[in-house]
This record gives sequence, C-alpha cells and structure tokens, in this order.
Amino acid sequence: MADEDLDLFEPAPGTPAGGLAEAVERAPSPHHAGHRDRLRERFLRGGTEAVQDYELLELLLFAAIPRRDVKPIAKALLKKFGSVAGVVTAKPEELKQVDGIKDAAATALKAAEAVAVRMLRDQVMNRPVISSWDALIDYCTASLAYRDVEQFRILFLDRRNHLIADEMQQKGTVDHTPVYPREVVKRALELQACAIIMVHNHPSGDPTPSQADIAMTRTVRDVSEPLGIVLHDHVVVGRGSYTSMRAQGFI
Repeated sequence: MADEDLDLFEPAPGTPAGGLAEAVERAPSPHHAGHRDRLRERFLRGGTEAVQDYELLELLLFAAIPRRDVKPIAKALLKKFGSVAGVVTAKPEELKQVDGIKDAAATALKAAEAVAVRMLRDQVMNRPVISSWDALIDYCTASLAYRDVEQFRILFLDRRNHLIADEMQQKGTVDHTPVYPREVVKRALELQACAIIMVHNHPSGDPTPSQADIAMTRTVRDVSEPLGIVLHDHVVVGRGSYTSMRAQGFI
C-alpha cells in the first residue's frame, strides 16, 4: 500500500489524541436526529391526532432505517399508495419499489397492518357478533378492503353467535372467486357451527353484489337451512363502504 493510501486512515489535523474512534463519537448528530426526538415526543404527548399521515409513517420507519432522514421516504410512500391504509396493505415487493425501502422497512410496515387487523379481530372474538356489527365490519374492512384479488371468507358462529372461526375459503382473481356451497356447509358441520356469515371483497372498490354473488348466496342458504345452519348475512366489502345482502333484501 502506498504512503498516500495510508494517509486516508490518518486522523485529520486537530483530532484529539484518543484517535479516530473518539473523534467519530464526538461528531455532531445528523440534522434528522433531533427531528426524530421531537416527533416521538409530540406523538407520545398528543397521540395520532398530533401527527400527520407522513409523520406516522416516519415513526414506523425510524427503527428500520436508523441512519437516514425518512421524511422523504414517508412522503414518497403516500404519493405512490395514496393513504396510510394503502401503504401498510401494499405487498412487500410493491413497497420496495420506493427508494429507501428494503426488507426491514417493508417488514415494519406490514407488521403495522398485522397489529391493526389482530386488534380488530380481538374486538369481535368471544362476543356476540350480531350485537357487535360495527366492530365486525371494521375487522372485515381491514382484512379485505385493499386486497387486489377477491377473497372469500366465512365467519363460523356458535349458538350464542360468538365467533369460533374465521377462515379464508377461496382466493380468486380481480373479479371472481369460485365458491362451492356444499363445501361451505361441510366445513360448518365440521366446526359444529350453528350460523355463518360470508364475506368477500371487490378489488374494484365497488361493493355492489353481482348476480352471481346473489345466486351463490341463496344456494348456500337453501343448502344450509335444512341442516340447522343459519346464514346470517353475506357482506361484500369495497374501499370505504360495504353491502349487506340481508339489509338489501337479497337473502
């Protein structure tokens, strides 16, 4: 190695006798370090109402990206996905298309989604679902509203209408999910369920049920009722709204 190469590792003039490591320890913090402390303090003091959407994303990204200003990344995420919900429900590979988002950051964002869904699910578990309808809709919306393909789920209830299982039965395309009524009833019998609520999403965002949705729902009702299994409802979830087939008179 040439002498001039060795100079690259020499302390700069005025560096304390403790050497380069000590100089690094004394180096000033980057400008965003103070911003992080202030944002954390404001959030802890005022909660979600005290921060804007991009700042909430910053808080999620702090631990995953410790040595970089994450404000531009948070704003880029919102620009690409439109909302906080759009960000945390995006696929990891979509998140990583944003500059600065690697595996750790994508994991942090997806974990935030998982926490939200688990929290909403806990609010409907071991409670009469019919009397907790708003909580049920919140849970279904969080689980399904932003999916890019149709998913068909069934909520299985006991005789007190408590949720005993929530299962995805089928995953389809952007506008269709194959559902087999006899398989629905078979699974209800296996779980000894006394009632069911069917739920599926429309990736288009429009929760209006199709004629195929209505026909399938009526077939499930006709197959299940003679076996003592009540079909309470079939809910179609869109983005920001939903349709209850029972409320619309389709059941």
